[in-house]
Amino acid sequence: MNPTRGSLGVSRGRLLDLLPRLEGRRLVVAGDYVLDRFIFGHPKRVSREAPVLILRFWKEENLPGGAGNTAANVRSLGGIPVPVGVVGEDDEGRALRAILSDRGIDPARLVPAAGYETPAKTRILGGAPHAIKQQIVRYDREPAAPLGAREMGIVSSALAAVSRDAHGAILSDYGYGAVSPAAVAPLKAALPAGAPVLVDSRHALFRYSGVDAVTPNEEEIEECVGFPLGDSLETLARAGDVLRTRISCPNVLVTRGSRGMALFSESGAPRIIPVHGTDQVADVTGAGDTVLATFSLALAAGASPLESALLANFAGGVVVMKMGTATVTREELARAIESDREILA
Repeated sequence: MNPTRGSLGVSRGRLLDLLPRLEGRRLVVAGDYVLDRFIFGHPKRVSREAPVLILRFWKEENLPGGAGNTAANVRSLGGIPVPVGVVGEDDEGRALRAILSDRGIDPARLVPAAGYETPAKTRILGGAPHAIKQQIVRYDREPAAPLGAREMGIVSSALAAVSRDAHGAILSDYGYGAVSPAAVAPLKAALPAGAPVLVDSRHALFRYSGVDAVTPNEEEIEECVGFPLGDSLETLARAGDVLRTRISCPNVLVTRGSRGMALFSESGAPRIIPVHGTDQVADVTGAGDTVLATFSLALAAGASPLESALLANFAGGVVVMKMGTATVTREELARAIESDREILA
C-alpha cells in the first residue's frame, strides 16, 4: 500500500481540543533510566600537548535521560508519570532520583541496586559565550554487569502493582536490561481494558509482540526488517507493513528526522506527516523520548492514532529547537499548532 501525502484530514481545532485531555492521565513509564550530563565550556586555545581544543569550564547540567526524559515529558504535558526501573547506589543514581523528584515525579519505584552502575551519558559542548554551543564529544558510563534476578523481580512486581489504575504504559528499552519483551503480557493483563502499551526499543523492537504502538526511527526499523530504506517512500511503506505484521502491532510511528514522520496503522493507508517548523534544528538529543511521551499520552487520552501522531510531530518540532535533553509543555504545543500553516492546511 502506497503512503498517502496531502491533506491529513485533522483540523487545528480538534488538536487544540485534545490538549486539556492530557491533564491527569496516569502513565507507567518503565525502562532504562539514564542520567544525561552536559558540560559546557568556552574555547580557550589549542593545546600544545595535542591538536585538541582547550575549553574554559562554564557550567554543568544534569538532566533525566532515557526513560527519565520520557517521564519528564509526560509530566510537562500535564500527565502523571509513574517511573519503574533500576538505578545504582551511586552519585548518578541519587542525582537522577533527586532531579525527578524536583520535577514532581515520584521516584519511589526506581529500585536502587547494589553493584549496578546508573547509565550516564556525558556530553561536552563548546562555543563562544554568546553563541550556540556545539557538542564536541560524548562518553557513556554503562553498567558492567546485567541486572540480578532480585532486581528484575522487584521491577516486575512494581510494574504489576502500579498498572492497575493507569491509563496506559510505556516501555523504554535502551538495552540496559531494566525491561524486556517478557514484561508485555503481564503488563497488559494488569492494565485496565483498553489502556495502550507503547514501546521504544533500541535494538530489540522485533521481539516486542502484541503491543499497541511502537515508535522506531528509520535506523531502528531498518535493523528490524533487514533491508535499507533509502529515500523511497514505497520502501518505507513496505518496511512499516513488514514490522507491523511481524510484531502484531496495530500502530507503527516512524520518526524520520528532518523529513517528519510516517504512521502505519490498521485503520488505513500509511500517512506521511511533514516536519513541523524548520529542518535546521538546534539539538535532537532526546527528541524521540518527547515523541514517545506525547504519542502515548494522546492515545491514553482517547485521541486517534493519526491525531496522536500529529501532536507528537508538533512536540518533536518544538523540542529540537531547544538545547540539551528538553521537554515540551502544553502551552508550547498549543502555540505550535496555532502557528502552523503547512501540516494542517
